[in-house]
Amino acid sequence: MTESGSAELKRRHRAMWALGDYPSVATEVISGLGRRLVEACRIGAGQHVLDIAAGSGNAAIPAAETGAEVVASDLTPELFEAGRRLAAERGVELRWQQADAEALPYADADFDAVISCVGVMFAPFHQAAADEMLRVTRPGGTIGLINWTPTGFIGQMFATMKPFAPPPPPGAQPPPLWGDETHVRSLLGDRVTDLELRRENAVIDRFADGAEFRDFFKSYYGPAVAVYKAIAAEPDRVAQLDRELTELAARHDLGDGRMEWEYLLVTARRS
Repeated sequence: MTESGSAELKRRHRAMWALGDYPSVATEVISGLGRRLVEACRIGAGQHVLDIAAGSGNAAIPAAETGAEVVASDLTPELFEAGRRLAAERGVELRWQQADAEALPYADADFDAVISCVGVMFAPFHQAAADEMLRVTRPGGTIGLINWTPTGFIGQMFATMKPFAPPPPPGAQPPPLWGDETHVRSLLGDRVTDLELRRENAVIDRFADGAEFRDFFKSYYGPAVAVYKAIAAEPDRVAQLDRELTELAARHDLGDGRMEWEYLLVTARRS
């Protein structure tokens, strides 16, 4: 990809995540994931921590609450305002910085822990993002990720939306691949030790039924907003996607308005 093409891809990617209201998704739907990641990584006072693709701070703010010195980085700085408000409400301070996960503006071995909660998985070129994540982690430092799996609900949601979405750029890989154990092992290779890969479920009780889920995500979740925007002039396709997302959520309903969204929890030490 040319330099101009890469810049345009980043512009589009930033614009997609600025659509809707991702901070509402983070706080109303998946608020517990960030704290789960911080606990799994045993982040604590005195550590220098980087949260990649931090959004509005779902993991960065709980990390700061432990007493760690935290940098929350994201390609889409439009998400920072909500994060700053939430951090202020919780009485913590952290540094917010625009940064591309595939070209981080930090020195080698700069951080004691590098984490990402359903964030770095959306960088289009997985190996580049993994290489940068490893580069900025000190030897012996912690790497921690939570990634949606291909077989879980969010992975299936992306598979449902794929036929309605514009084609991805050449070489870009699907985000849920970061939730596949074999793929993660290949990205990290022998540059980590003590690698643990655990499948867990987030219990989601925000939506009464599939229609409420669909309406919330098509209004607030950037990737879904972008897909609907792309087909807005095709009412039949909009109606079809509406049906398919509603049916997907209904199939995952546990029977009492709750769903389980599978994710892969990754922890490792930098070699």
